[in-house]
Amino acid sequence: MVNHKGVRGAWGVGLLIAFLLPRIAVAQEDVVGIPVGQTPPAVTIQDLDGNAVDLARWVGKRPVLVEFWATWCPICAELLPKIEAAHNKYGDRVDFLVVAVAVNESPNTVRRHLTRHPMPFTFLWDVNGNATRAFQAPATSYVVILDGQGKVVYTGVGADQDIETGLRRAAEGGGRR
Repeated sequence: MVNHKGVRGAWGVGLLIAFLLPRIAVAQEDVVGIPVGQTPPAVTIQDLDGNAVDLARWVGKRPVLVEFWATWCPICAELLPKIEAAHNKYGDRVDFLVVAVAVNESPNTVRRHLTRHPMPFTFLWDVNGNATRAFQAPATSYVVILDGQGKVVYTGVGADQDIETGLRRAAEGGGRR
């Protein structure tokens, strides 16, 4: 006889860690995801209609903020006011991309969410995890900011990130975290 209670308990602990980790690892000085100073590799993902989209369309043209996001992510929802405020301040100089991760949702789920909760960002769909791997995204709510040359100037995860400082660095042309 199989003890399913133990299996469910293990899954519960795993999910708890997955949701708490971003709160604990908040925009730390140590490396979170792709290292500061690196340029992410070329990657193709999709828009919400299933069309191929090359991230090189944005990377290296002007500063870019990329957030790895999911409709079911409470930390992403908590981070949203900071990103919206940053978009209001820097949106004319910085591209804001949201990469929806393909975990427990679909492009239709994302579209329905955006119908109920509109956001002023470009939404993309990471159908095969290509962007997640390229940016070494450890969790949803992971934010990467690239300068105009395409180099990483900031990475962070969790609700309490210093998005403003990262964007200021990117707008100034780089610098360390």
